[in-house]
Amino acid sequence: MAEHKHGTMDISEHEKTFDGFIRWTIRVAAVSIGVLIFLAIFNS
Repeated sequence: MAEHKHGTMDISEHEKTFDGFIRWTIRVAAVSIGVLIFLAIFNS
């Protein structure tokens, strides 16, 4: 088994996935808040 050296792993794909997840989460939260505001304004 090869010796593992701390900090040598390539995490660029992990960072891209995490950034995409955060972007998606922010968009969903914004749409949800927008829907709630729309419902509150028009008493639906």
